[in-house]
Amino acid sequence: MLRCEPMARRRYVARGVQGGYRIWDNKARRWWGDLYELCPDELLDELNGAGDYAKVTVLLRKYRALKR
Repeated sequence: MLRCEPMARRRYVARGVQGGYRIWDNKARRWWGDLYELCPDELLDELNGAGDYAKVTVLLRKYRALKR
């Protein structure tokens, strides 16, 4: 019989808001970052995973450029 393990609660999640998506920080209980038109999946994966500063910076620039 299979056991269902509960998934760990993610710290950062994307939430749909009027005009796009915002990143919600569950630990600090506040919005993080800018408003994004497209869901920033790669950015969320990096924030919830390794959190490499250089990679997060590159992804932030990428998603900011997509807004323009």
